[in-house]
Amino acid sequence: MTSYQRGTIPTSIDETMAMLESADYLAGTALATVLFLSLRMKRPLFLEGEAGVGKTEIAKVLAKALDRPLIRLQCYEGLDVSSAVYEWNYPAQMLEIRLSEASGTTDRSSIERDIFSEKYLIRRPVLQAISGEPGRAPVFLIDELDRTDEAFEAFLLEVLSDFQVTIPELGTIRAQEPPIVIITTNRTREVHDALKRRCLYHWVDYPKAEQELEIIRRKVPGCSAALSQDIVAYVQKLRTLDLFKNPGVAETIDWATALTELDRLALDPETIADTLGTLLKYQDDIARIEGSEGRRLLSEVQSEQRAAG
Repeated sequence: MTSYQRGTIPTSIDETMAMLESADYLAGTALATVLFLSLRMKRPLFLEGEAGVGKTEIAKVLAKALDRPLIRLQCYEGLDVSSAVYEWNYPAQMLEIRLSEASGTTDRSSIERDIFSEKYLIRRPVLQAISGEPGRAPVFLIDELDRTDEAFEAFLLEVLSDFQVTIPELGTIRAQEPPIVIITTNRTREVHDALKRRCLYHWVDYPKAEQELEIIRRKVPGCSAALSQDIVAYVQKLRTLDLFKNPGVAETIDWATALTELDRLALDPETIADTLGTLLKYQDDIARIEGSEGRRLLSEVQSEQRAAG
């Protein structure tokens, strides 16, 4: 198997897969390929998919494997420049003005130069991301971009085009080396095509059964092989239902951990009903699975396990 040297940019798709696997992130060839190309071409990577499929984790794994700082911009409705890019430390500036006045300083231009200096600049995620050192450019995670409004999206488009920010009082700050940009969205709204065109794109789907089973083996080593198979088979069937929110990989891991802590060796209706809160997060979904639907799924899983024998 191809090995990976920590802290280096992968030189092949196989090495990219090895890099991800070194941090226990199991990726298919398609994801490894687009991630490899994103790193080599120095283009932002746009990851779309349902919540809980591991999009954010890719940025965390990348920062750990490459030994780079991880800077996260968590998007939300109403996010503005002062929260995302920079702002001035107004209380400290006012204190400096009063101290200058108390000391008899009357040169307004001198005071202005002093208070609008780096000393009083508060760097938010965007400015932090473009201020990285050459060879140590951070991994810049723009998480859940679809939660922001179109105005901020347009501003971000400009930042990603030139990797620079203009601060009227200081001038333009340019990235000596562009950060490694990972953008995620849960597709609650469509992101404008102009931004997508500047990125490489990948849809992150739920893992297949074999892959999810391997994830449990790595993340919950105390979970027995038989129970792990039951858990994965049950979760995979849950995702075929019309639930309000399908369980993600993180919920599968939580459920496996909970059942292991309870010393369960197999699934049964009572155990499932008692622990559904670790797997499903909406009462309507829980109520549906607590009833006949949940028992039907368990019966199917057990029948398939006996047939596989």
